[in-house]
Amino acid sequence: MKKIFLAAAICLAAFMQQGFAQSVPVIRADSAATQNSPVLTSYYNLKEALVKSNSNAATESAKVLVKAVEKIDKEKVKAESRNALLADAGAIAQSKDLKVQREKFATLSVNMFALAKTLKLSAEPIYQQYCPMKKAYWLSSEAAIKNPYYGNQMLSCGKLTETLK
Repeated sequence: MKKIFLAAAICLAAFMQQGFAQSVPVIRADSAATQNSPVLTSYYNLKEALVKSNSNAATESAKVLVKAVEKIDKEKVKAESRNALLADAGAIAQSKDLKVQREKFATLSVNMFALAKTLKLSAEPIYQQYCPMKKAYWLSSEAAIKNPYYGNQMLSCGKLTETLK
């Protein structure tokens, strides 16, 4: 009788332990760390709009980027850096001309890279890429080249120059 009771108690304990383990949510420590900052996400959306030669989407993405830059902690970023980002993103947001947007994107990208070196914008690598035809840089979330300066005309023109980890 003791053996049956002991076996039942062991089975019950195992069942309760398994049931408890299934009801506790698993929190992954890396899930929050892999998210990009709103500034970087907005920048990537703007880059993708330029890759697709979509000036309307570029305008909207730049507006979101302006709002994200305005929310950056003023103690972490120098005023001149913030102002440069706001000026470039604002100029893109105010223009519907793809050529003008791409010209401003070149200086925006230089300023974004400086910001990415100062602040941790992502747990994922940030790739700096270069277009030799435009003589301009841009940032990407992937190592594959998708040139925002020429879109489909020269989509894969460029090279990887630096990786921030």
